[in-house]
Amino acid sequence: MSGLLSVRDLRVGFGQNPKANAVVKGVSFDLGPGETLGIVGESGSGKSVSALSINRLVDFGGGRITHGSIQLTRSDGTVLDVAKADEKVLLGIRGRDVGMIFQEPMTSLNPVHTVGAQIEEAFRLSKGLTGAQAHKATLDVLGRVRIPDAQSRLGYYPHQLSGGMRQRIMIAMALAASPRLLIADEPTTALDVTVQAQIMALLAELREETGMAMIFITHDIGLVAGIADRIMVMQNGVAVEQGETDGVLDNPQHEYTKHLLRAVPHFTSGKAVRDDGRRAEQHAPIVKVDNLVVRFPVGKAWFKPKGAIHAVDGVSFDLVPGETLAIVGESGCGKSTTARALLGLNSKTRGEIVTEAGRSIRPVQMVFQDPFASLNPRLNVEALLAEPAIANGQRRDDALRERMTFLLDRVGLPQDALTRYPHQFSGGQRQRLCIARALMLNPDVVVLDEAVSALDVSVQAKVLELLVDLQQEFGLAYLFISHDMAVVERIAHRIAVMFAGQIVELGEARAVLSDPQHSYTKRLIAAVPAIERRKQRFAVDMTQVPSLVRPPGFEPSPAQWREAGDDHRVRMEDTP
Repeated sequence: MSGLLSVRDLRVGFGQNPKANAVVKGVSFDLGPGETLGIVGESGSGKSVSALSINRLVDFGGGRITHGSIQLTRSDGTVLDVAKADEKVLLGIRGRDVGMIFQEPMTSLNPVHTVGAQIEEAFRLSKGLTGAQAHKATLDVLGRVRIPDAQSRLGYYPHQLSGGMRQRIMIAMALAASPRLLIADEPTTALDVTVQAQIMALLAELREETGMAMIFITHDIGLVAGIADRIMVMQNGVAVEQGETDGVLDNPQHEYTKHLLRAVPHFTSGKAVRDDGRRAEQHAPIVKVDNLVVRFPVGKAWFKPKGAIHAVDGVSFDLVPGETLAIVGESGCGKSTTARALLGLNSKTRGEIVTEAGRSIRPVQMVFQDPFASLNPRLNVEALLAEPAIANGQRRDDALRERMTFLLDRVGLPQDALTRYPHQFSGGQRQRLCIARALMLNPDVVVLDEAVSALDVSVQAKVLELLVDLQQEFGLAYLFISHDMAVVERIAHRIAVMFAGQIVELGEARAVLSDPQHSYTKRLIAAVPAIERRKQRFAVDMTQVPSLVRPPGFEPSPAQWREAGDDHRVRMEDTP
């Protein structure tokens, strides 16, 4: 075999009778050194199971390879059939020959060890580095995946980092062993587009330098279009189409491939912005945030903090009924902290959050990113929907049940859903349940924190349509937090761009997306992956994100703003 990997008629099943419970049904493909294969498909298509079979990690999830071969050419030239190898041999290829980047870093990182110790362990096991050499190599790889304050981050535990930073740690650990084949399973899902672009550029650079091959699994066809040499489309465990990237994207043959391409939101630099809900036609602001500051103390010296993380610094905006304000920016920039402060889940250091008529109780509800983690698996839907109402002092009576059935109907779920449990619904249906629960108290404002990022593209499109319909019906104001600029373009009326804890650009969505003024906004929009941009090559940008850790008593200079047009303001940048 001249290639690196040859998979033939791979079949994988689960349970006591894996042949009868097949998840992967006869998949075949080849991969040469330095090549990248993109595997795309929706949840349950079998793409991750196919990839996990290549290093037999599927065995640990109850899966079994029931048929087929996985021929892997090792560094010494020998060919190993992974499908038939024993565990002792497999231990020798995992990490060294075949590296892996998983989608959810929190389940992959050890919570009781610092991230520095875990990366140094990877260098020790793969390259035999110890002491100062391992420490230096760890700092270097953290710099390459754009971790700010790398030296101080070495002492952090996984729970002290944002989701995006944890994913960067995972990528750094995988790169430590310099594997010949890297399997990346949705590796940039938690990352904002600027860091995502840099990670993709880094992976492409490493592939060219080392000849490393990649299998890149994603639901984002625009993302895979820029890195893959070939694409394999999977549906229900079958590879329904595969071929050269340009051929699949420009001339898809299978109906499912055409369906996926139609469902992908294409970024158009502001051309697809909604035309409804113009601010001039709206009422006074229902929520006004003025100079919001949120800080977290760090370290102790004689029982006093050594400094503080300036998570949110001087943020101001307002929301009117029927309007969607999207907050975009990098992981750790303060988007979610701002939203949590709005709900009172984070204590503000100072600043004002004023609601209509000065009400102290804010009519705000929240929909989180992961619907399964947001719903108590022990409660049925009726109990889940009743929870916020009961907590608000209402009784579980006929009127409340009528409200439940009304909202279930509005979010597209049957009335018999009331007796079912969260695990009996798909991911998209669970997110619809979360939306229904958020509407139980007739809120004026709904905060949507990455509420559609975990959904398949076709499901995502339907949920976005639902959100728009509900907003128009109930006059809801949305605070929409996302790193997906194509999604933001389709739902936002206005956009606030956050960078290092501060809003740097704020204005009408079409103006911000079509004519960005701040240097960070320009980088953000330039980094958006799109099928139309697949020929674009990103250079690895080593620019450090400014540290948010400040010494005690530090106060930033007052913000200076300039007007860039009607309802479009830009923060003045510091000159060198």
